[in-house]
Amino acid sequence: MNVYHGSTEIVDKPLVNKGRKYLDFGQGFYVTNLREQAIDWATRPINTGRLQYLNIYDFDLVAIKGGQYRCARFDTYNDYWLDFVIANRHGDLIYESYDVVEGGIANDRIFNTIELYDAGLITREEALARLKYEKPNNQICIRNQEILDNHLHFIKSERLDDNEPR
Repeated sequence: MNVYHGSTEIVDKPLVNKGRKYLDFGQGFYVTNLREQAIDWATRPINTGRLQYLNIYDFDLVAIKGGQYRCARFDTYNDYWLDFVIANRHGDLIYESYDVVEGGIANDRIFNTIELYDAGLITREEALARLKYEKPNNQICIRNQEILDNHLHFIKSERLDDNEPR
């Protein structure tokens, strides 16, 4: 399946340990199966004036799910997803055993809900109710370098910044 990574650089040889540690699903290389979402990541306002690329890969997800690797998938925003994201954002290592994690993204609106819940200002039920109305999104965090090396194959990069036509 094709997956995408929006960036300010061409990433033809991704590394698991290059990204930030305290993201939704922990440190790893993040991709999505939604092209427009990756374009949004690359063209965020913080990247204005910088080169912007859509990196495209073939990801052999069937081989990954064959049993050799530990995978987690969140089909909905639920209790386990909420606990998982909060733990990773706090740097708790209780979920380090997963090689690949897939599920919803904690965008700015979702992050505000998580912060309110984490501070005890809203209940778990209220937090989950707010999360139900988000538009579809997807992120796949690959946390095992062997998977990147053997099952994620760089296809090409497309330049996105205003100096080049899309």
